[in-house]
Amino acid sequence: MIDRMLDFLTGRQAPALADKPDELELAVAALLIEAGRMDDQFDAAERATIERLLQNRFDLSHDAVQSLMDSAERAVRSATQFFPFTREIVQRISPEDRAHILEMMWEVAYADGVLDPHEDALLRRIAGLIHVPDQERGLARQRALEKVKSKGPWGQ
Repeated sequence: MIDRMLDFLTGRQAPALADKPDELELAVAALLIEAGRMDDQFDAAERATIERLLQNRFDLSHDAVQSLMDSAERAVRSATQFFPFTREIVQRISPEDRAHILEMMWEVAYADGVLDPHEDALLRRIAGLIHVPDQERGLARQRALEKVKSKGPWGQ
């Protein structure tokens, strides 16, 4: 252990962080999972949507997405509030990009073809916590719905 500390302090070797996901990635994944779970049914369509969104947003491999999902699911189960997740997003993402995170959450909420009132309430609450104005929240919802309609069960 002393050797590892000396390696880190002298710059000979960076600390190993490979086992721990990036806090921003974890925060986004946790909120997406929470959006999927809000209607008490976390189905395959919602999970697949979350995996696709995370892979695209963070340019992750399939294995990295699976690992992130596992970590995020554990974080959601042990969390008592959204603040740690929303704080990370507010601190590290621009206001314009926060609307995109909210759009991703809307895509998850619409993935099963039904918008549950609890999902809608959650997304309104998260929008406030990550400082996305009502107008931007509405536009993010509209963009997500258009995406889902073009490729999902609503587009038939």
